[in-house]
Amino acid sequence: MVWHLTKSAIRRWAERLLHVHDSPERTARAFAIGVVIGFSPTLGLHTALGLVVAFTFNLNRVAVLLGLWVNLPWFIAPFYALATAFGAWILRARMPADFLPHLDAIWQTPGFWARFEALGQLLRPLLPAYLLGSSILAAVLGIAAYVLSLWFLRARKALQARHSELP
Repeated sequence: MVWHLTKSAIRRWAERLLHVHDSPERTARAFAIGVVIGFSPTLGLHTALGLVVAFTFNLNRVAVLLGLWVNLPWFIAPFYALATAFGAWILRARMPADFLPHLDAIWQTPGFWARFEALGQLLRPLLPAYLLGSSILAAVLGIAAYVLSLWFLRARKALQARHSELP
């Protein structure tokens, strides 16, 4: 009896916390917000920022986290390189011609902090392009994530409704 009450209370608390019974629109919105944050220029703060937004706006936490984690480690470097090049193109800024040889030299620099400082010096001119390009592409990916996840969630809900009507 006590276990059943505890189990029931935990289930109700988890459902309130996670918003598992949200509408498809609300769940898709939470997922899309996670995608936007996950691809935003706030590299390194994605999970913390996503959780703050999810709790502040009472969003589906699971959907936000899933959206955040679409940006997998093997996507990060190519995405941000492409985003920076895109931002440089918009700003009509030139990418450094000797970027790769300098980058290679930085990896040969002894000492972590010296290497980190040299990397900062090399990347500093690219910061505006990085911020602009990744922000625009994150917004585009967020819109696409909303449309696709809403389609998926509605189709899943319709399929579940059809299966529940069967004898």
